[in-house]
Amino acid sequence: MATQIARHNVDDSLYVFLQDNSKKWYARFQLFGTWYCKSTKQVDKDEAIAAARLLRMEWKIKAETGTLTRSKRFRDVANLAITNMEHALLHGGGKVSFKDYIGALKRYHIPFFDRTYVTSIDQQKVKEFEIWRIKKAGRLLNKSTLLNHNAALQMVFKEAVEKQWMLAVQVPVLSATGEQGARRAAFTREEYEQVLETIESMRDNSRKDKTRQIRELLLDYAEIVVNTGIRPGTEMEELTWGDIEMTRQDHQVIFKIKIRKGKTTKHTGTRTVVCKDDIVYPLMELRDRFPNRKPNDKLFRLADGSTTKELGRTFSAALDECELRSSSDGPRSLYSLRHTYITWQLLSRHLRIDVLARQCGTSTAMIEQHYSHVVPSMFEEELSGVTFDKQAAKKKSKRALARERKTKDVLLKRFAEWEAEYRKRGCI
Repeated sequence: MATQIARHNVDDSLYVFLQDNSKKWYARFQLFGTWYCKSTKQVDKDEAIAAARLLRMEWKIKAETGTLTRSKRFRDVANLAITNMEHALLHGGGKVSFKDYIGALKRYHIPFFDRTYVTSIDQQKVKEFEIWRIKKAGRLLNKSTLLNHNAALQMVFKEAVEKQWMLAVQVPVLSATGEQGARRAAFTREEYEQVLETIESMRDNSRKDKTRQIRELLLDYAEIVVNTGIRPGTEMEELTWGDIEMTRQDHQVIFKIKIRKGKTTKHTGTRTVVCKDDIVYPLMELRDRFPNRKPNDKLFRLADGSTTKELGRTFSAALDECELRSSSDGPRSLYSLRHTYITWQLLSRHLRIDVLARQCGTSTAMIEQHYSHVVPSMFEEELSGVTFDKQAAKKKSKRALARERKTKDVLLKRFAEWEAEYRKRGCI
């Protein structure tokens, strides 16, 4: 803690003083019964006295005109904004993007601005932050990411203005000049099987039971994303057993999932996702592990009913293990499974882009922008004029072979049981 080492009284309501941690004099003055302290930014005592008189006069004018604010350090205001956003998310009143804002504030804004007073953040300070951010990220961020960062910073300024820690006119202008959206990193079918087999191996070699459960849950999570295109994160984490619907005819079943909470549901409402038929396998695994499930129970939980935030980190560890984190389209992550679903659907040529966009809760423009590189491959025979003979089927993974052993008779029996349970208890 700083210690006062010198003091000079100017009059009864004003004095200047020195501290052992700075060579510059500080001014302390009283206005309407309240004491204020400000740096004079002067090393010479006489100049500091003159600056202190001027500071008191400026603050008196502000107090008389109603423009006086008592500033706060950025870290304190940002933490308050984060607390308010977390409270809103917990009680269902916040936007999904609040999670992104909180992450941006903790990773970028608070480390840079830290103890800077919010009233001291001007255009020059923002420019310094933008240069520092590029160095920290190691690249120029995408425009969409910068817009999220700006929105996060505006939440802090909004908090400061509402608490009268700064004036609205003091809020700096923020820019969002970044890279346009790039390609989305996805997996080939062979790479995807390799990732799953790596996670299976990690699961089988787990030393702790909770670690094994997380890796087991990740397998089901990954397979549901790649067979539905549902967004990893809130859309997946908020799914319950009651959100899964089924329609059966003998051994054939169509599964649908209701997305009730996520990135776009606040504006578009609930959307229904039609699942690919392979979703039956992760659903079987989940049903077997949770025989006492109820419609309102979360789909992705551990044996004790708790949820986990470790799926993304565990998936990244698996990518490192099988050396598939990097790709020509950038680094892969858990979100790459959604991009994989979209890419595979485009290459199959079974869906129009507008239908695929509605299925994924996005726009045709977004798909055309980020997946345009896939389009030539969709029509390679038409474009080249060459039609290859059908190649022999590739060797199937152990996982795929194991699933083929589940015969239609077994599925017929199971699906009849599922349908009965669905009617009786409201979930499969």
